[in-house]
Amino acid sequence: MFLFAKSIAGFSFCILGTRAASAHVKWFSAYDVASQPRGLENVLCQEFELLLGVALLCIFSGCVVERTSLGEMITRSLNRFTEGLLLHTETMIRAICGFFFISLWAVGGILLTPELKTTSALVGPLQLAIAAGLLSRRTTPLSAAGIVVLFGLAVRDYGAFHLADYPIFLGLAAYLALTGLQKNLFGVQPLDVVRYATAVTLMWASVEKWAYPEWSFPLLIEHPGITLGFNNEFYMRAAGMVEFTLAFALAWTPLVRRVAAAVLVEMFISACFEFGKLDVIGHSAIIVVFVAILSDQRPKETDTPAAWLAPVGLCAALTATLLAYYVGHAAIFNTTIL
Repeated sequence: MFLFAKSIAGFSFCILGTRAASAHVKWFSAYDVASQPRGLENVLCQEFELLLGVALLCIFSGCVVERTSLGEMITRSLNRFTEGLLLHTETMIRAICGFFFISLWAVGGILLTPELKTTSALVGPLQLAIAAGLLSRRTTPLSAAGIVVLFGLAVRDYGAFHLADYPIFLGLAAYLALTGLQKNLFGVQPLDVVRYATAVTLMWASVEKWAYPEWSFPLLIEHPGITLGFNNEFYMRAAGMVEFTLAFALAWTPLVRRVAAAVLVEMFISACFEFGKLDVIGHSAIIVVFVAILSDQRPKETDTPAAWLAPVGLCAALTATLLAYYVGHAAIFNTTIL
């Protein structure tokens, strides 16, 4: 009973106040992608299972509320609050992405994120060209191609497994190309493409918090208030579960994903105050995607899945992501899974 109460408290407090869950640990602490991760028998402990139980209850409750008059009231409130943002979603994304690439050029020596260093003299001009292309819808497909080139260079230099942290950049490239060409991707709207890419990005990052919690321990020592009084091991389990649940919610039904986006906006912006301008620059692109998802007022799907399918989907997504991470890591780096 004590562990269950602790899990509820940890999950709730992490949603309300976590910052380490939003800061990308590779930007601030030493890491080794090829090192042996925590075995699955260590990750899938009793605390993890209880946190998962709380997550399943939360996602199920959110789906139930969405179908009620309270859910309709929340939707109307969100619509009023985000109406101005909705009218300028594309411009907003292009502007923030432009800021992001100009910032990378100004800092210098970075491909896409702070830990992806480069000495190539061509990267800076390419980043400026990407930013310039975002000034007009007609040239955004060229900017999208430039982002793909940078992503390819990062894969060449750092490997596919490391870049599995960042499918959001491919999602943004797809969004920019599709909006510039005024097309969908096999019937999928451009915003939905980047929304799914963002969900995958955060789910993968969540597993890293369980596989390598020790990477974050120096940050927690330097910023002790982040843990909210919980021990570091439990806090990282809770932070990872919160992030995974919110990431999964981004791929679910309209109100659930909009509420998840609102929580993620708060988490990532609060992390910027804690970790400074590096975090502001590095996370600006993902924050604007959260704002776009929050502002999305498209009509509710007529074929909304039953509420009980959300916990099933969350378990399936968690199982698939854990297996993909550990099996992929073992295959590439010759590490063990258990």
